[in-house]
Amino acid sequence: MHQASIAHLKKNVGPFEKTDTKSSLWQLVNTLVPLVLLWYAAYASLSVSYWLTLPLTIVAGGFVVRTFIIFHDCCHQSFFKSRLANDILGNITGVMTLCPYEQWKNSHSIHHATSSNLDKRGVGDIWILTVDEYVAAPLWRRIAYRIYRNPLSMFVVGPVYVFLLQYRFNRKGARRKERINTYVTNLAIIALYALLIWVIGWQAFVLVQGPVFFVSGLLGIWMFYVQHQFEESYFENEDQWSYVKAAVEGSSYYKLPKLLQWITGNIGFHHVHHLSPKVPNYNLEKAHEATPELQKVTTLTIGTSLQSLRFHLWDEKRKNFVGFKDIKPLLRKPAAASQVKSPSPSLQGK
Repeated sequence: MHQASIAHLKKNVGPFEKTDTKSSLWQLVNTLVPLVLLWYAAYASLSVSYWLTLPLTIVAGGFVVRTFIIFHDCCHQSFFKSRLANDILGNITGVMTLCPYEQWKNSHSIHHATSSNLDKRGVGDIWILTVDEYVAAPLWRRIAYRIYRNPLSMFVVGPVYVFLLQYRFNRKGARRKERINTYVTNLAIIALYALLIWVIGWQAFVLVQGPVFFVSGLLGIWMFYVQHQFEESYFENEDQWSYVKAAVEGSSYYKLPKLLQWITGNIGFHHVHHLSPKVPNYNLEKAHEATPELQKVTTLTIGTSLQSLRFHLWDEKRKNFVGFKDIKPLLRKPAAASQVKSPSPSLQGK
């Protein structure tokens, strides 16, 4: 991508980086109020039939995803003009979505700064091995990677591991502010859940919050996964890596039906978000529509996005994702003399 094209992209997106307080406040109202009402309705429906409760919890899970997008914008300081307002709301929505604000903000910043950089994997991203790394890896690492990449591990075990376990602990080398924030968030979550259990009982709490948590966690991980794991994505080593190319070629436009686009806070316009994280979620579509170059990025639908489940390894020679079946002939050859060290797995950062 030429320097002129990069400058043009940034110029086009610039006007959409402005936060509109009225839009932000309205989004708070149309997200948090329905979420609370749906949660209460799901609880009230328990006395009628659990078959009535489940659909309500599924919809409530969608609104938790929408709440997470608000949290996500606060982490980028793009939801309100005031840093303090973003920090306060980010911490509140972080408790609601089980995400410690400072920890997630810092790891997600690293994700944006290193997305699609093969030399800087391992923080705030999904575990990705190249074909050469996988072929050179010992058997135990291949098995671990296959288990990690299995859809059951990724989307069933994944939400439980990430949101209930991984986010409860500080990462190695975390600063004092981040560590304290994680502890405070954990205490706030315990207090909130204890209050709800005291009011409605543990059985009712589990029957309602269980599916709400699972649906929102599954959707969150799926959205993050599909936005970077498509066949002709973009990955390069540090010396060839480009931030703008990583944004417009390494992030997809997930074209969802309007209702799902709304419930997921327009995060399907992920290429716009990676190009400029300062664009609030309610301006992402506008920026996309106003910039012809951004409309040419890889576009996925619900149907085509399902194909990403068969992409497991990045092929540095062909510059695309391949599946385990595609490299079977390579595994029959003698193992590489030297072993390639790969980054540690992580599912963090929607």
